[in-house]
Amino acid sequence: MSTAGAGSEPYDPDNLLDRISRPGALEAHYRYTERREADVLRALLSLQSGDVLSVGCGWHPGRHLFPAPAFRITGVEPEPAVVERLLADGALDEGVAGRAGELPFGPASFDVVLYRLVLHHIAYRGELSPCFLEAGRLLRPGGALVAIEPGLWHPVGAALALANRFHLGPLVHGTPDDVPLSPRRLLAEARAAGLEPELRSVTYSWRRLPVRAQAAVRRLDRFGSRAGLRLLGHTLILVARRR
Repeated sequence: MSTAGAGSEPYDPDNLLDRISRPGALEAHYRYTERREADVLRALLSLQSGDVLSVGCGWHPGRHLFPAPAFRITGVEPEPAVVERLLADGALDEGVAGRAGELPFGPASFDVVLYRLVLHHIAYRGELSPCFLEAGRLLRPGGALVAIEPGLWHPVGAALALANRFHLGPLVHGTPDDVPLSPRRLLAEARAAGLEPELRSVTYSWRRLPVRAQAAVRRLDRFGSRAGLRLLGHTLILVARRR
């Protein structure tokens, strides 16, 4: 049985970074990155409407990226209670309990397959190739896999990977399965699945920084599409098209 869609590891809120982080700084970062994700995606993906599959959707299935009514979102999450709540709240148009790599949909069912901050948890438990191959099967011609993930080549990502290597993840940031992803790996997985990828930096900033420091670092975000710099972001966005 594939482990690609297994859920996240338990989270310890009494970790070093959460103890020193300010809620206001976290919220400022989350609000900014949602806007920035939407702006970067619009520049990369010229899709005005369609059917979206949000895999591992959690409580935030991606409406800021694919607003209703132009887009219909089907959510997939291992916990049935999460799916039921999102359906009741109107955050999803459809939803099923399921796991990445084992999804019960027919070929060419969606215009977009979305992984938002999910693949880096899956990478802790197994290979990413089932997710990419499945996306290639589920996408209609002209559709795209969209993945938003933390980057390994950013200083914070590199430090996080080092903490994980020494089994300090739960102590430092609460969980062992927060695995920053190499841009090279994301591009290679997409190409191996027969998709045509583009990758950009969403932001170079970090949610743990004070608000003023976040604003200063964000000035670099305008370089997020430049060769040599687009792979170095703290948060990356991959758009991999099916032709």
